[in-house]
Parts: sequence; structure tokens; C-alpha cells
Amino acid sequence: MTDPRHPRPRSRAHRDRHGRGLRGRLVPASVPMSRTKAEIFDDLVLDTVEGLERRYSKELQGVEFAVEDVPPDLNVYDSDVLEDGSVPLARLLPGRPGRHGVPPRIVVYRRPLEFRAGDRDDLAELVRDVVVEQVANLLGLNPEDIR
Repeated sequence: MTDPRHPRPRSRAHRDRHGRGLRGRLVPASVPMSRTKAEIFDDLVLDTVEGLERRYSKELQGVEFAVEDVPPDLNVYDSDVLEDGSVPLARLLPGRPGRHGVPPRIVVYRRPLEFRAGDRDDLAELVRDVVVEQVANLLGLNPEDIR
């Protein structure tokens, strides 16, 4: 039994300590709406890469694909960088063969591509174009032959 002079403190499970509402996610993690822009972008790159790997599995074996938010600060970009104006969209690092070789790597920059896309469909098409062009450069093919 509780002492009437010392009532139990009220539960604050439904509000934060300032009384401003619920804490945490409003949408369950299983609902597509809860996915971040970065997760959606990663999925677009992965879908494109998986499609290319089905066609060019032997040629792309060992090639690494990566996503970075923004390109690094460099004054001059080499020919291995796909640019729109002076803004890098992706980069091909050809790798170094040998005993301690570094595998080829294609890096796609998320924020510049998102900035250029009007909606998710435009973004998916742009991601595909950029990844295909970098794969074509790596394999020494024409990008139109890969599409």
C-alpha cells in the first residue's frame, strides 16, 4: 500500500521530459517510408550493380563498388572522374595488380547525383547511367554496348 502523503510519481512513458511528445521513430522500420535517402540511394546503386554483374560476372569479379556522400576536396581531377561541369559524380580507381594488389573500385557520389535528379525515377536513371559509364571505362567498352 502506498502512503497517501507520498503519492507515486506519474509515469512519463508517453512523453519526453519536456512534454513535447513521443520520442523515437514515428514509422516502423519495416515500412518503406522509414528508409533514409542514403539507404534508398544505396539500393539504387546495388540494383544497378547486380544487373551488371549478371551480364559481366567474370569481368566484374573482384571489383568493389562504393558510395560516398560527397567527393573529396581535390583541386584537379584526373580522367578517372566522371564530372558534370566541375562537380564529380563518380570515380574509377583502376586498382593495382600484384601480390598485395588493390582491386578496382568504382565510387559513386550520392549528394551530387541527388541534387541533379528531379525525383526518384530520375535518380534511378542517373545512377544507372553513371555506374554503367564507369563500368564501361573499366572494361574498355562503349557505354551504349553495356546498356
